[in-house]
Amino acid sequence: MIRFGPAGIPLSCKGRTLKDGIEDVHNLSLNALGIQMVRAGVYGRVPNEEEIGIRIMDIEEGFVVEVDRDGEIISDPEEIVEEDDVLIYMPSGITNSFGELYGIGEIAKRLDVSVSLHTPYYMDLGMNTEITESCIDNIRRAATIVNALDGDIVVTGLGLYTGKMSREETDANIEENVATIMEWWKDNKIRPKLGVEITGHQSAYGSLDQILDLCDSIDGIVPVINFPHHHSRTNGSLTEPEDFIDLIQQVEPYCKSSIHAAFAGVEYSDGNEKRLTPIKKGDLKFEPLAEALCTLNPDATIISSSPLLEHDAMYMRIINERVLSKRVAKALKEKKKAELAAAAEE
Repeated sequence: MIRFGPAGIPLSCKGRTLKDGIEDVHNLSLNALGIQMVRAGVYGRVPNEEEIGIRIMDIEEGFVVEVDRDGEIISDPEEIVEEDDVLIYMPSGITNSFGELYGIGEIAKRLDVSVSLHTPYYMDLGMNTEITESCIDNIRRAATIVNALDGDIVVTGLGLYTGKMSREETDANIEENVATIMEWWKDNKIRPKLGVEITGHQSAYGSLDQILDLCDSIDGIVPVINFPHHHSRTNGSLTEPEDFIDLIQQVEPYCKSSIHAAFAGVEYSDGNEKRLTPIKKGDLKFEPLAEALCTLNPDATIISSSPLLEHDAMYMRIINERVLSKRVAKALKEKKKAELAAAAEE
């Protein structure tokens, strides 16, 4: 099955809550939503009397994601709040409270809308600074959120080459930090996958080969195909169905149950993405990908990261259905022709 959906709440959606977005995606005959974790800042406060002795997930005031207990961060939503805890909350706008995520996840399942979450686009797991710790925390919180939603995957980039240390040192730090994240992932029984995305700049960690090597090294992570990023990085390599087939076949063995991908038009120069565009602009076309998908028939989710969001998600769905219909019609025509030829020989 191929799923399509927007990267964020649809532009045409009258409401701006996550619940509104999921319902709107369903009403548009789409079946995937990529949540964008734009505001990832956190703040701390002391619990009030009513909050002491209840679970983190039952706190109604603010989007509380974890507690700081004497310097130890506890992320289990069922942890009981103690008097001296510091409540860590996100003014994220995802929902009013963490507990609402469970009901929204049930709505998404009932409407058959697959939910994923993209971490903040700036990630630095290579420098081992305070910013690195903050980025790791953002990935961890994203995992807790998607787990509560019973979603499919957390998508993230990993870092930049800043020139302050060698690429080899940066790569080693990234691998070590991802391994640490996955240890936490398993210890906390996080169900969704951690997806590492192909990046669109030469100065960023995230070529196809780097990501597949990382998947070989660390159990539990999966590659995410960002088609415009890969197209930019490789100076326009995706033009024919065979190009997409080759890319998908390289990634598919690592993807466990389903491939996760993003698509948009793109402008690029010298192996670097300049900006994402509507799908109909630029030289990265969806039609060859649709041909590849109809040939391979993988389970996949394709998120529209185009500025047109849901409009281009619907465009992709329509093109994919059109290509599939043409193939079915051609197969039926050839079958009928063969039957007539066989009858004539009798």
